[in-house]
Amino acid sequence: MENMRIEKHNPERGFSLMELTVATALGLLVMTAMASLFKSGMNSVMLVTQRAENQQDMRAALDLMVKDLSLAGAGLPSGGIQLPLGGVTDAKFGCDQSGACHVVNNTYPGNYMYGIIPGYLNGVEADAVIPAAPAPAVNDSVTVIYCDYNFPLFEYSVALNATGTVATLTPSVAYPSPPPITNAGGIQKGDLIMLTTSLGTAVGEATTVSSSGTTGTIDFANLDPLNINQSTATSNNIKAIAGGGTATAYRLFAVTYYINVPAAGSTPRLMRQVNGLTPQPVADDIINLQVAYDTYNSTTVALDANQPNPIGVGESPNNIQKINLVVMGQSIINNGNKSQNMYLATDVSARNMAFRNIY
Repeated sequence: MENMRIEKHNPERGFSLMELTVATALGLLVMTAMASLFKSGMNSVMLVTQRAENQQDMRAALDLMVKDLSLAGAGLPSGGIQLPLGGVTDAKFGCDQSGACHVVNNTYPGNYMYGIIPGYLNGVEADAVIPAAPAPAVNDSVTVIYCDYNFPLFEYSVALNATGTVATLTPSVAYPSPPPITNAGGIQKGDLIMLTTSLGTAVGEATTVSSSGTTGTIDFANLDPLNINQSTATSNNIKAIAGGGTATAYRLFAVTYYINVPAAGSTPRLMRQVNGLTPQPVADDIINLQVAYDTYNSTTVALDANQPNPIGVGESPNNIQKINLVVMGQSIINNGNKSQNMYLATDVSARNMAFRNIY
């Protein structure tokens, strides 16, 4: 009988516990590396998003400020305009029709309307605290005044009454069909009007504006919010030039930039306030505004560069040659309460101010 051999089947060998432990550890290391790489990528995306959004806000703010600052002094008489003297009080800027003033130290220096008025350490409404602003807390405001050539107020002949409180406008011979003064973009209550006759130049704040066809009337009543209209002042008011015949009129823009901190939970924002009108927000999350000036020093016949407070050291705003701006923004988007703060800086030539060949 033939012996039959039964071969024993040996199954394939499995992983040992040591091998499983090593494989698991290597897998965890790879997954940890991948998670870390993914997190780094997401952080980079968030950082780029924050910076892009932050830069967009700051560039919008700087673009508008540069436009206004580059026009400072345009259309004003050489050196500016003396405002009413011997009246009740000095004229104001940075205030609206409700009587609210949005910057402190808001009277014209020497009651004189310069093309640029520095606002050293005067840049946050009501001196509100901005926790995110870098220490020391330096925030400035800046006010610029220039002539508005877009609305053709100069196409009217202006007759002033004896007290300088009413201006009657009729089309001039050279411009028989000017747009009504109350047209869109036209004159409104709170606007500043520069009037020039043979006796000189004065400024008034429009308190009432009306038109009928191509004729119109602008009232310059006393007790206006900006204290510009002072018919009882001894000099430099509209009454002082009223006897000089037909007047030529232009609208002025007195533009003030400052930072406002809204109600709790809202972020700081840069504001733009024009004449006696309601302030408008320019850009959100602006936490710092610093302004310095390159000023011609008539005593030393040299340039004082980056002077933060020219008036405080006795220098005239008429000698400002360049404005240096630094704006700091904080990103609206945060990543685990980690916002990004960034600076943008630029400078603007005061091309309409007194020119000095000092560079």
